[in-house]
Amino acid sequence: MTPDKKVLGRRNLLASAAITAGLLRPGRVGSASAAEAPAEGPTLVSDFGSLAVLRDYEARRASSYDRSGANADYVVPSTPDAPVRIAELSGPGQITHIWIAVNCDDPLHLKTVVLRMYWDGETEPSVETPLGDFFGLGLAEFFTYQSALTNVAPWRGLNCYFPMPFAKSALLTLTNESPASVKVDNYYFNIDYVAFKRPLEGVGYFHAQYRQQAPCHGWTDNWKSNMEPAVNGKTNLEGKDNYVIMEAAGRGHYVGVTQAVLQNQDEWFGEGDEMIFIDGSPLPVINGTGTEDYYNGSWDYKGPNANVQPYSYPQIGAPFMANAEKVGGRYCMYRWHLEGPLAFTRSIRVTIEHGHANHRSDNFYTVGYWYQTEPHAKFPFLAKAEDRIPRLFAVGGPGAAPPAR
Repeated sequence: MTPDKKVLGRRNLLASAAITAGLLRPGRVGSASAAEAPAEGPTLVSDFGSLAVLRDYEARRASSYDRSGANADYVVPSTPDAPVRIAELSGPGQITHIWIAVNCDDPLHLKTVVLRMYWDGETEPSVETPLGDFFGLGLAEFFTYQSALTNVAPWRGLNCYFPMPFAKSALLTLTNESPASVKVDNYYFNIDYVAFKRPLEGVGYFHAQYRQQAPCHGWTDNWKSNMEPAVNGKTNLEGKDNYVIMEAAGRGHYVGVTQAVLQNQDEWFGEGDEMIFIDGSPLPVINGTGTEDYYNGSWDYKGPNANVQPYSYPQIGAPFMANAEKVGGRYCMYRWHLEGPLAFTRSIRVTIEHGHANHRSDNFYTVGYWYQTEPHAKFPFLAKAEDRIPRLFAVGGPGAAPPAR
């Protein structure tokens, strides 16, 4: 029996996903070398069925374990600000899991220690973000949560599961940029990866870019309520002055974001819509209905008795909320587009409003995550460590101190 196009399409999709996850031999998707099964062979019963597929890679790990065999399973920076190379890998291969724990008494190290990743000998990093933000801790505060791609475990165990393929080499570094010269005592880490016999085909390189605006520049400080006519009637169809989460040039797909917010003004911060511009479109290709809607919650994340309800699910979450809707209110959120990464062939710009039509002046901190072909566009300059540390600003508006004139 000759399989129909739908069956072949499903097999190709499964093969592609399995190759990217390192479950099958690398090769052209849909080819015999990729699946090593005849066209009429059985398909997997479920996603868990892939656990039975025989692997054709070599499992490896870059680790901080004590090379002497004793129990000092950590790396001490040679100087306080010296980059620590936590992984120098030869390809072809793919990183499958990262675990990092930092021994430092100052929680601000989540903002001052920077994680960078370089693929195939590039001189500009494809990943550049404060360590905490990369793992969803965008306000220099620890909390535990679980998602499909990142999680934080007790006590201070940082984990991520993004597949990170590379053809020739991978370099991962941690650099302490503390403005107060706060010492990191040591780093613990396990970087799990697999080695292939030949590079994967048809896959992009992993990228993650940190951005912040502290504060965002609202178009007015003369307002008392998000819902007053002067605010609610403002229009914004083209994304003017939106906060930019990430932008890239080339071919690839956007897979998600972690976002932290520190409120400089009272009331709900999240009246802003996400607007995503793809392949040079002057208008957003994707336009949302509100910040909490983008993170797949609703109505200010409030439950019974108007109390906010933190949540963390595989693809969506707002696992940390404190002092909600007041000056000093703090939120951390994430969204993974596992149901369908947002593909682009030439460019993408992912933005979100800060309040309706950008009327609010809160602090935003984000990391955008995506895959793309190389070379990538140069990242914007990383904010100085002292500027990355969350603090309140006098911006006017409800509950806030008036701005300096």
